[in-house]
Amino acid sequence: MGERTIDQTAAHIAEAIREGRTSAYSVTEAFLDRIDAVDGTVKAFLHVDREGALATAAEVDAAIAAGEELGPLAGVPIAIKDVVVTKDMPTTAASKILEGWIPPYDATITERVKAAKMPILGKTNLDEFAMGSSTEYSAYRQTANPWDTGRIPGGSGGGSAAAVAAKMAPLAIGTDTGGSIRQPGAVTGTFGAKPTYGSNSRYGLIAFSSSLDTPGPVARNALDAALLHEVISGHDPRDSTTIDAPVPPVVEAARSGASGDLSGVKLGVVKEFAEGSAAAEPGVVEAYQAGVDQLVKLGAQIVEVSCPSFTYALPTYYLIAPSEASSNLARYDGVRYGLRAGDDGKRSLEEVMSLTREAGFGPEVKRRIILGTYALSAGYVDQFYGQAQKVRTLIKRDFEAAFGECDALISPTTPFIAFKFGERTGDPYQMYLADLYTIPTNLYGGPGVSVPVGLSEGMPVGLQVMGPVMGDDITYRVAAALESTQETLLADTAPEIEGK
Repeated sequence: MGERTIDQTAAHIAEAIREGRTSAYSVTEAFLDRIDAVDGTVKAFLHVDREGALATAAEVDAAIAAGEELGPLAGVPIAIKDVVVTKDMPTTAASKILEGWIPPYDATITERVKAAKMPILGKTNLDEFAMGSSTEYSAYRQTANPWDTGRIPGGSGGGSAAAVAAKMAPLAIGTDTGGSIRQPGAVTGTFGAKPTYGSNSRYGLIAFSSSLDTPGPVARNALDAALLHEVISGHDPRDSTTIDAPVPPVVEAARSGASGDLSGVKLGVVKEFAEGSAAAEPGVVEAYQAGVDQLVKLGAQIVEVSCPSFTYALPTYYLIAPSEASSNLARYDGVRYGLRAGDDGKRSLEEVMSLTREAGFGPEVKRRIILGTYALSAGYVDQFYGQAQKVRTLIKRDFEAAFGECDALISPTTPFIAFKFGERTGDPYQMYLADLYTIPTNLYGGPGVSVPVGLSEGMPVGLQVMGPVMGDDITYRVAAALESTQETLLADTAPEIEGK
């Protein structure tokens, strides 16, 4: 294949496998060897399934030899965030309360990955139950940013982003509740996409916030992400929130965008994102503005739009998401499955539940459960949760009004570059600010992608593209066009990691 297998994009790897220039087995082995070499430093994986991945790769090679028609990503290895259920493989949500749990079934997304004949390399690290913006809240290990191993890789899906950034996987699955695919993408120089809510299935996804959780692709570029997007998306009768409609033509849009022509495309800049406490670091603004200038050179028209309710997105999210979490996490009671603590035959069921949750949940999960339970409590539910839902409606109206003036919205993905370990864990509010620009899209339900746009202080910066509901294709088109202006993928300029 010329250069190292691990340096190739997923699209190039898939093409080489189909044309017989390499084998799925040798490709999978190359990525597994890479994991062996550098994951001791990066710590992106919680579980690696060498035997299973190589078995799937061997099946792909046999099918190609037999002349079978296979999907566009057959033989391309993938890593899966450890909040997506995988049969006969540990799924822990990076929590002690699920330590050692082996699910008896696959999530719909896992089924679709397997049906596409993609070898699953393993499960990636995350903030416990996907609650966090740095992957520092994992109960098991602290994932490092491949660009600077003293800094965070974003969260909650830092493991998936770090695995792709460190070239341990060409593709990964993440989940995005308030920015957990896009924000790690921005700070690791990878491409992260949150599809339209309901355009893919949450069946088998360990729930954090059911009205917000959205699985999506992590990749090195727009085309790779689009190819995976089409594999995992589509209606699922087992998930009543999925949309029974065709998957937007994201692959076609990514290929179209790569031509570099955005003539006639209107891109809206949200006025409120540049004001007051919402303003990004100067280096982030500089890299983002350079990206905007490139989009203009490609023919895009930039218009300013006002979305006044976005100012309230952060507090709205931190009422709705914890409220839903407090309900979803009530199932972890030490009775049905998972950890069971303090059962000495003398304690009451209530005491066992309390001891189990004390031992099994980490500090951030406890913080959000308490906040959510309070917001839903008698006497406060209308004052807090009810008001938050009303503001959510206003945010949706702001998006709809904005899309009446433009085709897509753009912003920095996150206000700051990857911060150093421990820098924000003592101040939850400062941690929550990492998702300031991504949260509105989750509250609205539309798609958003983060595309690498440059560097600040030697660390990656992402530009976010937000689209209307089921308008995922415009986000990929704009992102791919911006990529076309870059001489090389940002992932190719990352410093080489020294393995341990």
